[in-house]
Amino acid sequence: MLTLIKNASIVNQGKIFISDLLIEDERIKQISERIDVNSDIEIDATGKYLFPGIIDDQVHFREPGLTHKANIYTESKAAIAGGITSYMEMPNTNPQTLTQELLEQKFKIAEEDSLANFTFFMGVSNNNLEEVLKTDPKTVGAIKIFMGSSTGDMLVDDRKVLEEIFSKTSMLIAVHCEDENIIQENIAKAKEIFGEEVPISEHPNIRSEEACFKSSSFAVELAKKHNSRLHVFHLSTEKEIKLFDNTIPLSEKRITAEVCIHHLWFDESDYQEKGTLIKWNPSVKKKSDQKALFQALLDNKLDVIASDHAPHTLEEKKNPYFKSPSGGPLVQHTLLAMLEFYKNGKITLEKVVEKMCHNPAICFQIEDRGFVKEGFFADLVLVDLEKSWEVTKENILYKCGWSPFEGQNFHSTITHTFVNGHIAYEYGSFDESTKGQRLKFNR
Repeated sequence: MLTLIKNASIVNQGKIFISDLLIEDERIKQISERIDVNSDIEIDATGKYLFPGIIDDQVHFREPGLTHKANIYTESKAAIAGGITSYMEMPNTNPQTLTQELLEQKFKIAEEDSLANFTFFMGVSNNNLEEVLKTDPKTVGAIKIFMGSSTGDMLVDDRKVLEEIFSKTSMLIAVHCEDENIIQENIAKAKEIFGEEVPISEHPNIRSEEACFKSSSFAVELAKKHNSRLHVFHLSTEKEIKLFDNTIPLSEKRITAEVCIHHLWFDESDYQEKGTLIKWNPSVKKKSDQKALFQALLDNKLDVIASDHAPHTLEEKKNPYFKSPSGGPLVQHTLLAMLEFYKNGKITLEKVVEKMCHNPAICFQIEDRGFVKEGFFADLVLVDLEKSWEVTKENILYKCGWSPFEGQNFHSTITHTFVNGHIAYEYGSFDESTKGQRLKFNR
């Protein structure tokens, strides 16, 4: 099967250049200024931009056990509409992914149902070290530790357990950092003032800068002590930025960090309009935090942009503060939101691709993805930067049926998404005849 893309503006490795690109079966066969072959499919990409497929290193697709909110099929479909060709899914499902058997069960579901490429993280609790250490670094993206609030027994707060994990595993350790003791103290203070009717505007005071910094600085301390490979998820405060380095190449970093689209897009002033729809853990905080995070992204102290896609039903989200779960659906709109920042002159296309495609591939050592390169898998996204559209209930693809971006007018459109050379998405239509693949890692 030959697919020829003509006259695309390819964005790759810090450059933009007009070129043809030939796909043979699953991989990129040739990139050249002019390619003349008899192809099965030819696409004229004149005026459009061709990116590597987005790699989202943090999603919650809710399967198994929480499928009234989302599942691997529905959310991977939304992901490819958003230009995400590969995702890494978290272990806080039901049951929680705390054994190798449960981990492999999720891979089997994805092999049947996922429209995008996938990996799943092995979960850590206070008492499953033996299972964690069985994790295969070549076929599993990372192990995940909730060093802060989570569901069930996935909060890892035993220092002895953490020391053992950081010292014994060779896997990349991905962490959610918020200090539970500080959070509980802040909840008690808020209840003294407001009773049980604590307003959503208190969320950044409860899930505070102090709670984030204490936990993330502890994770960094452990990683330095044991020379562990640490990746800190969803930075949300200016104070935490100083924990990270931009003086060495990414491929040599032992400690890396991610920022999520909602911490770049929203700030605490948005709680008044959006309410619990923008309740996330860690919380959306001050405008000064948002600005500092964006600058740290540009300065390469923060390495990756992700979604932390975490859907709940609208009915669940509209509960009062303490009963409303944290998280929201984002995979369909994350790239488009970053392209909006590009339109506003805040970031270049080259930097967007670096943070959303190249760097996740480098951080996690993903095999043959994340770049537009001959021989690599043809995970590609075509974007029309001049075609606007509005997010409405009718075009939201998440199973939960809502988005914090509803009503937003985006000034770019994703026209095509290729997954392993297969045109999975084209102008709003899906071809589900080919499923995504399990990611492999060069470790």
